[in-house]
Amino acid sequence: MRLLSFFIFLFIGYSASAQHDPSDQMDSPNWDIIGGVKIKTVKPTETYAVYSAGIQKYESKPFELSGYIVPIKDGMKQTKFMLSTLPINQCFYCGKNGIPIMVLVEMAEPIKFTYQPITVKGILKLNKGNAMNNPPVELTTAKLL
Repeated sequence: MRLLSFFIFLFIGYSASAQHDPSDQMDSPNWDIIGGVKIKTVKPTETYAVYSAGIQKYESKPFELSGYIVPIKDGMKQTKFMLSTLPINQCFYCGKNGIPIMVLVEMAEPIKFTYQPITVKGILKLNKGNAMNNPPVELTTAKLL
């Protein structure tokens, strides 16, 4: 869980401009909304998301995102994973000249892992707790479109 928290803290709220194939970059108005989330550090072990009015109006409502699966656990079937604006094979660019935006996705039913972009629709959840322990943005009960 600590590793997940680290990745979430690093990835949320930044736009990706790393040295990668630009044609792979997912870009949409919904990713722009997610990208507006800022992180406020209270102390080294305590950070909180600051949500703009733009994202708050979507809280607890259906929200659609296209992106790439970044698995949290091994396996060909995924029910809980990170959704990224960059494919997993370009994740080594994370932290170099930009970090891709990521959200936690919890699927209603397992889906098969793929390196291709996917589109999911779920309920947008904004976590108010410490971002070191809770992902700031989630899509719950998501379905593959």
